[in-house]
Amino acid sequence: MKGIIGKKVGMTSVFDNGKHLAVTVVQAGPCVITQVKTEETDGYNAVQLAFDEKKEKNTTKPLVGHFKKANTTPKRKVVEIRNFDLGGNLGDVLSADVFSVGEKISVVGISKGKGFQGVVKRHGFSGVGMGSHGQHDRQRAPGSVGASSDPSRVLKGLRMAGRMGGERVKVANLKVVQVLADKNIILVKGAVPGHNGSYVVIESL
Repeated sequence: MKGIIGKKVGMTSVFDNGKHLAVTVVQAGPCVITQVKTEETDGYNAVQLAFDEKKEKNTTKPLVGHFKKANTTPKRKVVEIRNFDLGGNLGDVLSADVFSVGEKISVVGISKGKGFQGVVKRHGFSGVGMGSHGQHDRQRAPGSVGASSDPSRVLKGLRMAGRMGGERVKVANLKVVQVLADKNIILVKGAVPGHNGSYVVIESL
């Protein structure tokens, strides 16, 4: 597996072989390899990547020392990728060109927080239904939530209203449309989780 940390910039559209495609712009890299884990020392193979500059005064001293081992400045986002295919040594810099046009990828991010939402928006319920025949303001209601004497409680896991979004989401099978290596930009076909400016992790399938 190969991967890189990026930041979601926003959405735009491009023409690809005469087709008009909606794409997400991701600033991918430059990422620094800040740790290399091996089977012998750590029990598994992985590479730790770091992305986005951070002031040293806002970084703890142990982390400052950790980044200095890789000959780099403190970073905001640190992600570990297991079984990294590209190899690499401590201090190596990865940019957007680790991916190529047409490659299938998956993107991991934190979805937009929607706040407290009802069952229609959160779970796709259709509501109780009709506005007549005694129904009053029930179009978006959840309906029955449980039986009476047995089991005399609401079962765990029942889909109800509640906090929506703000969760780790992985969108798979996306496609790389363009790679602007000189600007560290990757254009991804379709939508990517998270708000503009949020961190995402791009991984190969």
